[in-house]
Amino acid sequence: MNYRMVGYILLWVIKLEGLFLLLPVFIGLIYREYEQAVIFLICAAIYCVLGFIGTFFKPKNTRIFQKEGFVAVALCWIVISVFGALPFVFTGEIPNFVDALFEIVSGFTTTGSSILTDVETISHVCLFWRSFSHWLGGMGVLVFALMLLPAKDGSHMYLMKAESPGPDVSKFVPRVRDTAIILYKIYIFLTIIEIAILLFSGMHWFDTLCISFGTAGTGGFSILASGCATYTALQQWVITIFMILFGVNFSFYYFILCKKAGLALKMEEVRTYIIIILAAIAVISVNILSIYENIGEAVRHAAFQVGSIITTTGYATTDFNLWPALSKTILVVLMFVGACAGSTGGGLKVSRIVIMMRTVKREVYRTINPRRVKTVQMDGKAVSDAQRHSVSVYISAYFLVFFISFIIVSIDGFSMESNFTAVASAINNIGPGLDMVGPMGSFASYGIISKLVLTFDMLAGRLEILPMFILMSPSLWKRRS
Repeated sequence: MNYRMVGYILLWVIKLEGLFLLLPVFIGLIYREYEQAVIFLICAAIYCVLGFIGTFFKPKNTRIFQKEGFVAVALCWIVISVFGALPFVFTGEIPNFVDALFEIVSGFTTTGSSILTDVETISHVCLFWRSFSHWLGGMGVLVFALMLLPAKDGSHMYLMKAESPGPDVSKFVPRVRDTAIILYKIYIFLTIIEIAILLFSGMHWFDTLCISFGTAGTGGFSILASGCATYTALQQWVITIFMILFGVNFSFYYFILCKKAGLALKMEEVRTYIIIILAAIAVISVNILSIYENIGEAVRHAAFQVGSIITTTGYATTDFNLWPALSKTILVVLMFVGACAGSTGGGLKVSRIVIMMRTVKREVYRTINPRRVKTVQMDGKAVSDAQRHSVSVYISAYFLVFFISFIIVSIDGFSMESNFTAVASAINNIGPGLDMVGPMGSFASYGIISKLVLTFDMLAGRLEILPMFILMSPSLWKRRS
């Protein structure tokens, strides 16, 4: 294992985090929250100095392989979370380190679950940092770093594979660094468009930034106790549309930019994603019609919550805890389905669901017609055995982590509905669940062990489990003679 290069990557990420911490400092100056601004500035300075000194000399061997890639990614996410939590502790806004770690991991993994019971008492500095962490984690901190890090012989690809969500990661262009640049250009462009529209709609600039960061990263931190309920109907529709847009595979946008609309429209995952959303909105709208004044209001709330849950954003315009059982059941199902691969959303991913269902269909067909060959296809191409095996392994590991976590969290003695959806929201990077952890609740009542388990789940869900498993493997750290 190339320990020097792994350490070099970690220090690069610490340096980047130090630079990013300067943004909340400016917010503190604007709102005259000088005490919080100074603490963030000191943390930023320490991280930058540590990072710049550590990365001053490049390792002679910058080549990394798959093992180093997965280890570097897992360690980087742990490190940025630990360092990112410290400002919360030092400002006294979240004095308990486990709570602070839970909050910032929820931010970076774009989960949006919170231990805060009254978010409006938190300073603008800390509110901005937790929302901005959504934007950083949405596309991936290491994807950003790939534009700057030196690497040879395709080493970048191992980092991107470990951090990017989905069953398969493809390059738009031959160089991975150029792919990272393209991804961030699309990401920044869509974010700026949303900011502009929300500002034009009359939303306050601070709310606009925080909500846009959360929408882009498909995270769910709100800066108001009422969530998104107090925003206008127009603003809620804008947020709904952009949540859905950020849940689309970014390859779709790349094809559009390259004037290859035909390839974009042929993407089965995107078509399935849209069909699921429209079907869910239709069913829920009918089911909740009696709760709201008119069909327009019912459709708006249904569309917002469907878009929020399937993209694993987690914003809310209403307390869907009060919805009928059918609507809540559909939302829970959407928690597991998730957004498209190659998007900023979480969950199992639509592509995995499609591949899994078609694999089951093929096995049924083979049992009935053992002599006939039938392949599993996606976008008109055969899905390889390696891809199907990858999907099977991921789903197996996913439910293993899910049920072990569910059992441990249940020790706290809360309702099954709360515990089940708490774990589901953590591992799928959603945010709110049902009952105690619903859109108007929080995770504050859980004990330290449960919070640490849920923190692990959020990291495992964002990194698609395997990097965390590899990091915990004893054989990884055995030095070979």
